Amino acid sequence: MKFGWKKLAAGLLSGLMLVATVGCGSGDKAAEKKEILKVGVSNFADNLEPTNHAIGWTVVRYGLGECLTKFDKQMNVVPWLAESWKVSDDKLTWTFRVSDKAKFSNGNKVTAAACKASIERAITRSVEAKNWANIASVEASGQELTIKTNQPMSGLPGVLGDPFFVIIDTSVTDRDYGKQGPICTGPYTVRSFTRDKAIMDANPNYWDGPVPFKTVDITSIDDPNTRAMALQKGDIDVAVNIAFGDMGLFRGKPDFRISEVASIRDVLARINVSEGRILADKRVRQALISSLDREAYCNVLLKKTFIPGGPAMPPSLDFGFNELKDPNAYNVDRAKTLLAEAGWKDSDGDGILDKDGKPLSIKFTYYSSRAELPMFVEAAQADAAKVGIKIVPENMDYGALDAIGVRGDYDLLISNIMTEQAGSPLNFITMYWKSNIDGQNPQNASGYSNKQFDALADQFAAEFDPVKRRQILVDMQKILLEDAATIIFGYPTTNIISRKDIANADIQTCDYYWLTKDWKLTE
Repeated sequence: MKFGWKKLAAGLLSGLMLVATVGCGSGDKAAEKKEILKVGVSNFADNLEPTNHAIGWTVVRYGLGECLTKFDKQMNVVPWLAESWKVSDDKLTWTFRVSDKAKFSNGNKVTAAACKASIERAITRSVEAKNWANIASVEASGQELTIKTNQPMSGLPGVLGDPFFVIIDTSVTDRDYGKQGPICTGPYTVRSFTRDKAIMDANPNYWDGPVPFKTVDITSIDDPNTRAMALQKGDIDVAVNIAFGDMGLFRGKPDFRISEVASIRDVLARINVSEGRILADKRVRQALISSLDREAYCNVLLKKTFIPGGPAMPPSLDFGFNELKDPNAYNVDRAKTLLAEAGWKDSDGDGILDKDGKPLSIKFTYYSSRAELPMFVEAAQADAAKVGIKIVPENMDYGALDAIGVRGDYDLLISNIMTEQAGSPLNFITMYWKSNIDGQNPQNASGYSNKQFDALADQFAAEFDPVKRRQILVDMQKILLEDAATIIFGYPTTNIISRKDIANADIQTCDYYWLTKDWKLTE
């Protein structure tokens, strides 16, 4: 798989023309008014346990679960199951008022006690949830939920809006969460679930208005081009995350509606810097990053649907993007110099540098359900080869992503990730780079550790002043740039495309909410 990214771009254009030809004429079918909604998604989960990091999102995205809070289009925290909340003067005690109207799908009322049990289950079962919330105690009285934190936690309402903390009826114990999902409060319930298909039925006890569809068929169509073709042919009504190359099939077409948002996502590669790894040498990491023409990848290969990467936080969020300078910007000569300084040379003339009889070979692990990921890997492979670095691509199933991250079984591991999880950048920026002490930060199995970075993360968590929080985050990003701790390839847009008779199928900024109570058939 060794070729230039320009050839790759040409091949993609050819593929796009083929897709357009195959689907021609099928998109103008008259939309039928029906009670079944068909949605095409990339595969995200093989079970429905909400405290699994990757799977909790699915529980919310499929309209099964809801949280105490949610996020609006500007990423502000707003009420959901909780009507309101307040914090004490010492910033340690939060009081949430749970809606009197809310019910679980089995008809049981959502009380503060039920929320307490659900939250305690989450922090017991998930190290990440426990660390994010930093809860000392939870008390319940009627509809009033009182949460005390171990230290001031300015972002607690946002944390409780993360799918980790979807509110479930823990009194139900005779249920297979993997296949049936928990009992929740959302507009839909699970009829059947596999990793390939979920069938959702309308919740007869839904508390927040009418449920638009009797049945929703959610089919995993892992290849994004195939998702596009399925939508064009009328096999599905809604497609989530169409690839950039297929957007032209739907733009300006009267039979389709496109919903896009500016990204708060990164496409990034985690770098394993553990002792004994090739990338433990900072000079090699710097050289690798400097060898990559990320601007060309985003502007040419991806046709400006991505903003070229640099700092950890995207330009759509005000966390210093324009202030921070990437010391490892594209510079082939610098990359070659750094590698030479690190003792790497091509002793056998094969084009790949070596040292102590070992080739400069790096395993790059990716999943292909997001079209841009293999493209970035292949483009990086071609550019890195120009400075003597051999990149060996390794494709994996998305469902294995978390396990690989925890094991540290990678040199480079690319993914498309939210940068404001739970309404705060802290959870994202610490998840991969705060020191993993005694297994307290399991997704950082890269070996990366910086005491100054850790201290700033603790300061950020306790700081309520937005100006000070912003500066702390700018300083944290500067450390990551200087340490060459990650490769930020770019910042993407995200989308949902629906047939014209489906209203309100909107992609949200946080990308938590796909199937909602507001998706409905137009009259």
